[in-house]
Formats: sequence, C-alpha cells, structure tokens
Amino acid sequence: MRAKLSRWLWAVTAACSAHVLAQPTAPPASPASAYIVQSHGSQSAIRIVTSVGGRVTHDLPIIHGVSAMLTPAQAARLRELGTVDLFADAAVVMQDYSEGGYSSYNIPNQDARVEIGADRLLAQGFNGTGVTVAVLDTGLASTWRWLMQYTSGITVPLVTYSADGSQFEDYSGHGTHVTSIIVSPYLTPNGQPMGMAPRAKLVTVKAFDGNGTSSYATVLNGLNWIFTNRAAYNIRVLNLSFAANPQSYYWNDPIDQAVMKLWQAGVVVVASAGNWGPAAQTIGVPGNVPYIITVGAMTDNYTPTNPLGWRLTSFSSTGPTFEGFVKPEILAPGGHIMGNMDHNRAQLAQQHPSFQLPLDNLYIMSGTSQAAAVVSGSAALMLQANPSLTPDQVKCRLMASAHAAVTANNQPAYSVFQQGAGEINVYDAVYSQSMGCANVGLNIAADLAGTAHFRGPARQSDDGTYYIVDQNGSPINQQGYLWNNTYLASSGYLWNSGYLWNSGYLWNSGYLWNSGYLWNSGYLWNCGYLWNQSATPSPATAAAINDWVDQQ
Repeated sequence: MRAKLSRWLWAVTAACSAHVLAQPTAPPASPASAYIVQSHGSQSAIRIVTSVGGRVTHDLPIIHGVSAMLTPAQAARLRELGTVDLFADAAVVMQDYSEGGYSSYNIPNQDARVEIGADRLLAQGFNGTGVTVAVLDTGLASTWRWLMQYTSGITVPLVTYSADGSQFEDYSGHGTHVTSIIVSPYLTPNGQPMGMAPRAKLVTVKAFDGNGTSSYATVLNGLNWIFTNRAAYNIRVLNLSFAANPQSYYWNDPIDQAVMKLWQAGVVVVASAGNWGPAAQTIGVPGNVPYIITVGAMTDNYTPTNPLGWRLTSFSSTGPTFEGFVKPEILAPGGHIMGNMDHNRAQLAQQHPSFQLPLDNLYIMSGTSQAAAVVSGSAALMLQANPSLTPDQVKCRLMASAHAAVTANNQPAYSVFQQGAGEINVYDAVYSQSMGCANVGLNIAADLAGTAHFRGPARQSDDGTYYIVDQNGSPINQQGYLWNNTYLASSGYLWNSGYLWNSGYLWNSGYLWNSGYLWNSGYLWNCGYLWNQSATPSPATAAAINDWVDQQ
C-alpha cells in the first residue's frame, strides 16, 4: 500500500445540519461527509469502512478503494487505525467554456481538419472504423443520435453509463459538443464530416451535471466503470475534457491514479491542459499525469485562409507540472470549434445564444476541451491504421510528428512549456515509424505500486524561469529543445524527496512566475506556417474553473 500521506490538502464543505431541539438523552448525530478510502484492495477498504459503521457509496477497484460516507468520529477512527489512505472528497468542475459568435466565412472544423491533415486521411479511408472512443463528460443529448442519423444517414454505435445514477441526458451541452468533435458523421457544407473519426464507436459516461459540476467519487466511479468494461467494448481511447487544480503530487491524487491504471491497461488517455494560461504551472488534474497525452489549444484567430493567423491561444495552460514534467505535450485546434448542443435543454446553449450557428443545434466553443477532442479523434485514426499501437507508441508518434512554432532563425516561438512538441499533424502521425520517444525513464507499474515515483526534466533558474536538463543535469538550451530531431522533454527521473523548486515552492503556499513576459509575434511553424501574435495578455490570476474564456 502506498505510504500514507501526512496531510491531504483537499478541502471538503461540511453539510450544515438543521437546527433541532436538544434531546435530554443524546446529542444530535454528526453529519456524514464523503471520503475516498484506499487500502490493499477495494474489498479490504469495504471491510474497514463497514467495521467503523461507515456507508460505502462506490466500489472503486481501479484505485484499490471505495468512496464512503463517514461521520467525523468514523473518519477519526480510520485515521487512528493507520491502515488506509483517507481523503476528503472534493468538487470537480468541467473545464472552462468560452463565449463568442459565428463568422459566416469560416467552417472551423474543416479548417482544423485541413490544418492537421485529417482531410487527407479521410480520402484514404481512415475514419475511425473499428475503434471505440470513451468520453467522460456531462453526458450526451438524447436528440444527438437521431440528428446524426437524420442528417447523415449514419447511426453512431453508442453505449451510455451514468456515473452519478441520474437520468442520462446532457443538460450542460459540454459533453455533446466535445463528443461531436470526436465522432460526429454530420456533413458540413464542405462535404467533410464534423467529427475527426466519424465512424468510430462511442462509449459516453455521464459524470457531471448540467452545471458542469461533480465530485471525485463520481468521476472515479465513471473511470472505474470504463476500466471494468474496457475489454467488453474494446475501448482504446478515453477523452477527459476537464481539469481541476492539483492539490498533491500526481501519484497521490486518486483521479490521477485511476487515469494511470487505464493507461497501463492499454487505453490512450487524452486530457485537456486547462484554460488557466498563460501563467506557468497551471496544468490541471488529470493533465498533470506524466504518462498520458495532455493537449493545449491553438487557434486560426478567425483567419482560416491566412497562414499568418495560426497561434497559441492566450488561455491555454502552461507547464511545467509541479513534479517538473513538460506539459502540454502537444497542441491542437481549440479556437471557435463547431459542435452539437441541444438548444432546448443545454444550459450553455440557453445562456449563450450567440454561440449558435444558423443551423439548429450547432454551436461554436473554444477551449482546451475542444483541443483534447481533436486529439482523441486523431488517436482513433491512428489506431484504425495500426491497431497494435500501445498508448506509449501513440503518444510518441503524435509528438514526433508534431510541428513546433519557430522563428525564421529556427528558434522556438513559444517555450516548450507552452507548446510542448508543437501542433499535431495526424497524417504524419499515422505514417510515422517513431518508437521509444515517450515516457522514457518512467515505470508506470512501479509508480502505481508506490515503489518509485518520478520527476520530470524541468528545472527553475534563480530568476524564476524554467528550463530543461538532460539525463546528466545539463541544460538543453534555453527552450528545452534539441533541434536534431531528438526531443527529451518526455523523460523522467526517479523522484528525490528533498527536491524543491529553486524558489522554494511548497504545496498550497503559492508560487511566483515572471508575470510580465510578452507574447512573441510573427513566427513560423517549422512546416512553413507563420504565427501572428499581436496581443499582450495580462498575467493570469486565480479563477474558478468554470469561468468563461474569450472566444479565440
């Protein structure tokens, strides 16, 4: 069992009990609160929780534990036993949404498809056939499947599960929007499908409500269901378009642990980086897991036919992670992307009608949620082309075939902590033969067993800036790249428990970042596209995860 944490930094909101008259024989019962309890296995956790009178709410073998309702006295008793890891449950909120309208000259998904080479793959017959993609989100509109069949004549193979036990319906709109970017067969006026993998099979798990909120227990229940049913439905890709603030090392976070377990089991996990950029160390959970694919967002800046317009969005979260890993690994289109939403039921559609396109139930949104969906669909195309690929190989080939934004002098236009390996090109990824370039030096089995944990290659200078080192601890130039086609930022080293950032960063005590840096302007992708970055964003400030980001 993992070493027990000396403290846990999640806060839990205690339920307020109603005022009652004092009884002469007994004090009022203390209210129970939700906890995650981990032991040597879920059955062991069930026995221990039951032994103190607690109530198990979810069996979570994926993390060797359960979720449970415990009174303060019962929780105290478990802590005294010293045989379990006990964590107060916490709220999880869907990743940020963004406001904006529709420009009639632009069909966003088609520009994204062309930009990353998906249109050429479709012409060669790659459409996701034979691959199942799971999406854990706010659900799927009941009208969506009918709409797809009505507009395209295609019935999307679909399996649904509600992790919170509620009616399976998307009252938010976020889940339907993200899902349609991945698998929608709806044909746009250009004759291209809206989804990146329009013939993929779909498993959709509802873990968030209409407000985009959930709890660790519910999300874990959804992840556990996916883990348990992955073979039955041949789930090869999992899209996670949400992000929560990290409050522990990645190996101690239960959601991160579950995500690692899925990756180890052969599921390609794709997560959004978060919409808290451009400040450093703003990558969310579960995007901070070093093994999985974490995606930042780029945009055409409303000039799809002008190669000068493509740039990094100002909201895309930036690494490194607190353990020193480079995140995001890659970028994908995430600015004003078209997707489906039920205009009668979805809260986002009703609250922001300017999203709506002239066609019913089509809306525009921006965010790293949408960028993650583009990559999930791309991974499905890669697995159709080569079903034998492992998650590490999918990640390696996406990174090796990505195009970093560089200057005319072949210098990085953005730091490795902003763009990772750069913008994906799924066409090149499908035909890539790269091997062994992802998760080098890491051991996921040891990580999950608690026998070894890892740090990334990022270090911090005395002036507060970050840089990359090689296996010998030597800096690899200012931005962390080796321009001889070797990329070392996806490496890991055994964790040193005494390691701190040079600035003395301690958990939950705040950290500093160079807040006045300027965005670069006029830079080239190394494949010939020029970026045009005219804005100078102000430093990012702390914000709720469900704040809106500007349409970009």
